[in-house]
Amino acid sequence: MSSPTKKLKKVEDSAGDGNDTRDYDVEIQKTLEEIDGCQNQIDGLNEKASDEILEVEKKYNKLRKPYFQKRNDIIKRIPNFWLTAFVNNKKIAEILEEDEEDALRYLNKLEVEEFEDIKSGYRINFYFDENPYFENEVLTKEFHLGSSGDPASQSTPIRWKDGADLTKRAKGKAQLKERKRPLGHRSFFDWFTDHGDPSSDDIAELIKDDMWPNPLQYYLAPDMDVENGIEGEGEEVDGDSEEEEEDEEDVAGEEGDDVGEGEEADDSIVVVEDDGDMEDEDEGGNDEDDLLGDDEGDQEADGEEPE
Repeated sequence: MSSPTKKLKKVEDSAGDGNDTRDYDVEIQKTLEEIDGCQNQIDGLNEKASDEILEVEKKYNKLRKPYFQKRNDIIKRIPNFWLTAFVNNKKIAEILEEDEEDALRYLNKLEVEEFEDIKSGYRINFYFDENPYFENEVLTKEFHLGSSGDPASQSTPIRWKDGADLTKRAKGKAQLKERKRPLGHRSFFDWFTDHGDPSSDDIAELIKDDMWPNPLQYYLAPDMDVENGIEGEGEEVDGDSEEEEEDEEDVAGEEGDDVGEGEEADDSIVVVEDDGDMEDEDEGGNDEDDLLGDDEGDQEADGEEPE
């Protein structure tokens, strides 16, 4: 209610002492108070809806849990399932080093657990088979509200085996000139051990809200890409065919021009041939005349003999 009041005082100060203007501002004030009252009721309903939604979410989290467990048991039958899903996710793949990919071959189970009070946080559990990199069977990264009410995170200390600390290897590789990625980028285990800004941890949110609910979509991503690639190639082929058709039309047009010129040339040739034929006919006519002349001459000769 303080905001409309401030607005009223500001209007009064700027409007002067006119009674009409001041009365008009009071009416606006009353209207704003009514709007504010409606807004408070809406906000109350929204809060109530959020609480009820959280209760529904908690209920269905419990209902989904056995299916998540069943899915994890089935996933164990497929070698490198989680590694494949991670590699096929573009954002996660961007922070994966080659050595880390090898370490994730031993990842046999992923699990996201939300706290009883969903708003208070969640944890991501990574379960590993025995591997040459660390002693831990389970690595957990947890996100929760700190004592100050701000988001905070913590993770299981990784017990690296001798010479196998992948965070140190990643930092060493980051200094190579041939490195494709920019210096200072995070690797996967750097992300796991980093707690600098939990509120903007996009990798954790991606795993919780996208990877965990449906990892199959990422495991199958290459097949989907192949299908899309084929379709894309088909589109390119169509484009090429259109270009070929245009080229054929251009060639046809050029041939048409050539044909037009050829027709003119043929006409001239025909004329020449006609002239030739006419000349031949003329020559033939001369021959006939010669023959007629010879016959007449013979007849005259024959006629002279009787005389």
